[in-house]
Amino acid sequence: MKESPEDTSTTSRPSRLYTGGERPFDPEDLVMASGRDITPERVEAAKRLIEEKGAAAVERYLP
Repeated sequence: MKESPEDTSTTSRPSRLYTGGERPFDPEDLVMASGRDITPERVEAAKRLIEEKGAAAVERYLP
């Protein structure tokens, strides 16, 4: 008998989940979190936003 999607007891999960700006992130991460393609212009804008707002820059996109 096949396992149902609910039978995932053997699936490993991280012991701790992270959201938002709890962990280090790069300007590229910020661009991807915004749902856009990475371009040099967007990476530069993300760098400026990170310098200006810190972790709040990524928390805007992630819970």
